[in-house]
Amino acid sequence: MKLIKSKKRVADHGEVFTPAWMVDAMLDLVKGETERIDSRFLEPACGSGNFLIRILQRKLAAVELKFGKSDFEKRHYALLALMCSYGIELLMDNIAECRANMLEVFADYLTLEESDELYRSASYVLSQNLIHGDALTMRTIDDQPITFAEWGYLGKGKYQRRDFRLDTLTQMSDLQKEGSLFAHLAKHEIFKPTRTYPPMSIGEIAAAALEVSP
Repeated sequence: MKLIKSKKRVADHGEVFTPAWMVDAMLDLVKGETERIDSRFLEPACGSGNFLIRILQRKLAAVELKFGKSDFEKRHYALLALMCSYGIELLMDNIAECRANMLEVFADYLTLEESDELYRSASYVLSQNLIHGDALTMRTIDDQPITFAEWGYLGKGKYQRRDFRLDTLTQMSDLQKEGSLFAHLAKHEIFKPTRTYPPMSIGEIAAAALEVSP
């Protein structure tokens, strides 16, 4: 794999891609989390997905180990594994590649066609979780606050979505540091979603994808 796309991109954006052996070595430092289906990972400069792809592959291996004998559970927990992966990327071609690469890994694992509603659901999830924007300013490329969807699996084919602004999440982390003036505040006082959705099935998530299609 090439570690750079062009010298100009390195000069303009400091863009250098991490080799696969180094990705695996770094992920092995948190091996248990990479193999936990519902653990959440955010890559603030995700490029074309080198880290996120390997994390997803590890999570899908855990899905196969735990739910491989049940097609229903396998499909639903595989989607949850995808839902727990997040990324931010400044360059448009990189974020498009990242979404496509993640979707390919997911679809290959479940042998999905593009017409499958689970495929469309996964594509929609990636459009919400992998953001074209700047992690430093915490703004999208359209200068809107970066908002992430927190997905949870409720069981019986239903998912819960809550949206949170990235700047609020980082502020919460600062506020709860030891010695902070606001460290005594309970999580519910500052950890509030900007929007909470009713429970959704895979079909309803796929329908949401159609609503936002151009």
